Amino acid sequence: MVSVPKFILRRLYVKGSLTNTEEGMEFQLMNKLGSGYARRLLPLTVDGEDVSPERCEFNVDGAVVSFDSVTKENPFTMALNKATTVRARGVTLTDGPHNIGMGFEVAGLGVLKFDFTDTATGG
Repeated sequence: MVSVPKFILRRLYVKGSLTNTEEGMEFQLMNKLGSGYARRLLPLTVDGEDVSPERCEFNVDGAVVSFDSVTKENPFTMALNKATTVRARGVTLTDGPHNIGMGFEVAGLGVLKFDFTDTATGG
């Protein structure tokens, strides 16, 4: 299988978008790499701790997709050049930098993982 380096996948993250909200935390992804279909999502990690997939979701143009609803039969499409908001309900970030990690399984590529470090705004 082809491997995609983490430094390339980090380009998905919109720098400075990590934000505390009333519901938890969120950040933006912008896919400039190419359309893809995730058929499984790994738990989001915040500073090395897993966040339950039931508490995580994508929001694209108002359509909300829970991490735990993504399957081989119901893949999540990350369209090219379209903003995607990732939310983790019940997670509040403290002042200072935080490391956020994501992982997903893509047909033909296997499991892809990346992380980024940023400081949250808001909240």
